[in-house]
Amino acid sequence: MKISIERSALLRAMSRAQSVVERRNTIPILANVLIASDEDAISLRATDLDIEVIDRTPAMVLQAGAVTVGAHTLHDIVRKLPDGAMVELADDPAAGRLHVRAGRAQFALATLPREDFPVMANSAYDCNFAVDATVLKRLFDKSKFAISTEETRYYLNGVYLHLGQASDGQTLRAVATDGHRLARIEATLPDGAETLPGVIVPRKTVLELGKILEGDAPIAVSVSETKIRFATPDVTLTSKVIDGSFPDYARVIPQNNAKRLEVDAAEFARAVDRVATVSSERSRAVKLALDEDRLVLSVNAPDSGNAEEELAVAYGDETLEIGFNAKYLLEIADQVDRENAVFLFNSPGDPSLMREGNDESAVYVVMPMRV
Repeated sequence: MKISIERSALLRAMSRAQSVVERRNTIPILANVLIASDEDAISLRATDLDIEVIDRTPAMVLQAGAVTVGAHTLHDIVRKLPDGAMVELADDPAAGRLHVRAGRAQFALATLPREDFPVMANSAYDCNFAVDATVLKRLFDKSKFAISTEETRYYLNGVYLHLGQASDGQTLRAVATDGHRLARIEATLPDGAETLPGVIVPRKTVLELGKILEGDAPIAVSVSETKIRFATPDVTLTSKVIDGSFPDYARVIPQNNAKRLEVDAAEFARAVDRVATVSSERSRAVKLALDEDRLVLSVNAPDSGNAEEELAVAYGDETLEIGFNAKYLLEIADQVDRENAVFLFNSPGDPSLMREGNDESAVYVVMPMRV
């Protein structure tokens, strides 16, 4: 194989590939990226056996072929080359080396046989549909903060993508929860998604997907009981889904919280962040004291002091004092794209609900803390 490619194009493709590859591998071939060339392009394939990404990039192909080489090493080399450089890749099978040249810089990298490189088996996908990248990005970006990192409850280590039911019909719904907070995001159901089986998309897949969702071009989505695939014209990301049952989340979403607080989301987030500064622990409870059109945020940290800040808000119900994890409040407030956030409370011991204004397509639930 012998190709010539512009440095920025190779770097973009290598960045996607190397992020899938785990740095600590017990199987040497999994540390490599498979580079294959045809008439006018190269494809870079990387996998950790759970996720596979294939990136197709235009290149000047002088001699077709394929080779596997260390993903992180090649990425670091390309990253350090000057902007605008032309990179030449030439495979020497006899020596087991890939020669990388750019200007006066040259490298000889160890390779492994392409035949040893694992390829994720093709699946028969039960459901196929297309959805705009902006819609898919919103579903995952607004829910991923609530994904659990607790490995014992592995079925919470991802985003549950499934069919939801709204007042005007079915929706495409993404849900994530760690038991302390929950995010439920909805979008209009795309044509062809009516047979979507509910699947749990792993955290790593959600993070990798965020790197390929650019612009508003349609993304082809294919789903089976065991795999999910996202495809753009240049990149295909295939992932196993988590084998488990997502819990019945609907029962923890409060339906009768009547105490309504409306507050400027950005101002609220800044105030929470300021009063939480005195706490040495990010999990320290922030107390919300509500009175008519008045909110007082306070933190009492015996070791370091206390803090208090008052905000003018829209609130017309009875006096209420309730505590929350400061980190959880900040993460939920960060999801608000509109100017105002609406909180709905019941009592100091019950879950609270937050949404963006009157928009019910994005709903967040957070458990209170004792203060």
